[in-house]
Amino acid sequence: MNLYLGIDFGTSGARAIVINSAGLIQSETQYPFQNSANLAQLWQQALFSLIQQINPELRQEIKAICINGTSSTVMLCDIAGNPIDEPILYNDARGVEVLDKVREIAPQNHTVISATSSLAKLLRWQEKISHSPPYQGGDKRKVYFLHQADWLAFLLHGKLGISDYHNALKLGYDVEQLCYPKWLENLEIAIKLPKVIVPGNPISEVTSEIANNLGLRRDCVVCAGTTDSIAAFLASGATFPGEASTSLGSTLVIKLLSSTRVDDARYGIYSHRLGDLWLVGGASNTGGAVLREFFTDPELENLSHEIDAEKENLLDYYPLLKAGDRFPINDPNLPPRLEPRPENPVEFLHGLLESIARIEARGYQLLQQLGATPLTRVYTAGGGAKNPTWTKIRRRYLKVSILEPTHREAAYGSALLAMRGLNAN
Repeated sequence: MNLYLGIDFGTSGARAIVINSAGLIQSETQYPFQNSANLAQLWQQALFSLIQQINPELRQEIKAICINGTSSTVMLCDIAGNPIDEPILYNDARGVEVLDKVREIAPQNHTVISATSSLAKLLRWQEKISHSPPYQGGDKRKVYFLHQADWLAFLLHGKLGISDYHNALKLGYDVEQLCYPKWLENLEIAIKLPKVIVPGNPISEVTSEIANNLGLRRDCVVCAGTTDSIAAFLASGATFPGEASTSLGSTLVIKLLSSTRVDDARYGIYSHRLGDLWLVGGASNTGGAVLREFFTDPELENLSHEIDAEKENLLDYYPLLKAGDRFPINDPNLPPRLEPRPENPVEFLHGLLESIARIEARGYQLLQQLGATPLTRVYTAGGGAKNPTWTKIRRRYLKVSILEPTHREAAYGSALLAMRGLNAN
C-alpha cells in the first residue's frame, strides 16, 4: 500500500494527514503551538512529533511527504541549516522600513511591494547584515534565505536551499517564466536565494538518520512544498475557473481559480500559478483572531445562534488586532475600526461577522473588476466555516453558492500534492 503524508504548519498549530492512493484518510495527527521563545525549535519539535504520532505500520508505507507553511514566513540559516536569527512571521510588517527600496527595484504594482512580502524581509535582513558584521558569528557568504516550508523539508531531506514557486512568489520569483527576474538577480546581496522548483516535485529521499529516527522507509521522498492557503484550496475540491476558496482561520484568505492572471500591489492582489490556470487572491489580517480577542469559542457559538443572519447590521467595522492590512486594502498603517461598541454582545458579534463578510465580498469584487474569471461558487475552510450564521451572512454579500469543501484541512491538500507530484515524475 502506497501512502502519502501532508503536513500543514498554520498560525496556531500543525497538522498531519496520511492518505492512500484513492485519497482516503488513513491517519490524522496534530500539534498545537504554545508560546515559545524559539520558533524554529518549536517547528522542529512539531514536525517530528506529528510524524512519530502516526502508527508505525502506516509510517513504513509512506512514499512521499509534502509540507506547507504560512506564506512569507521566512528565516536565515547558516551553511549547516541552523537558524541564525529569529524567523520573521507572515504578518510581520517591519519591512515597511525598506519599502521605498522595494519600490525602487521592483516593477510597478508588483506583488513584492508590501511591508510583509518575503522580499521586504530579505532586504531588511540584508541591511542588518551590512551594518552588523560578522552576522551572528556566521560567514556572510554562507547565509541562506529560506521559507518556513523550505526549512522544514530540509530537516527531512538534508538538501539546503530549495524552495517552490508558490512560496517564492512574494520573494519576486517569476512564476510565468519560471526563473528569478533580472532585477532580482542583479541585487548585490550577501544572502543566498533558494533554488526554486515546481510545488509537489520530488526533491530527495529522507536522510538515513531521519528514516531511522522517525521510522520512515528509506525510499520515502520529500517533495517541494506550498503555502497553507494553496494547500487548503487543493483540499477544498475547487477545480474549475470561477470556483474559489475562502479560508476563515485566524486571518481571511481568498483564492479564485481564474483563466487570467491578476496582480496589483495597490490592493495586495497576486496570482499563484496552478498548472495552466491562475489562483488569484489576497490575504487580510482580519478574521478569527479578532473574534477570539472578544469572545471565547463557546460564546461565539452561543451568541451566533441569536443573530438574525438575514438582517443587515449597519455597524461599519474594519476588524483588526493592530494597525495594518494587506488586502483588499494594502496599507501597513490602516487603523482598526471597532467603534462604536454596543453593550449587547450579540449585536457586537453581528457587527464583526458582517464587517468581515463585507471585506471578503469587497475582495472578490476587486478580483473580478481587475479581470479575473467571474465568481461562481465558494468553498469555505477554516474554523469560521463551521459557523452557519456567518455562512448565511456571507451568502447575502457574495450572492453565489457557499459550499462545504471536500476536505477542510490544508494538510489534506499537501498530501494530495505529494501524491500527484510523485506520480507525475
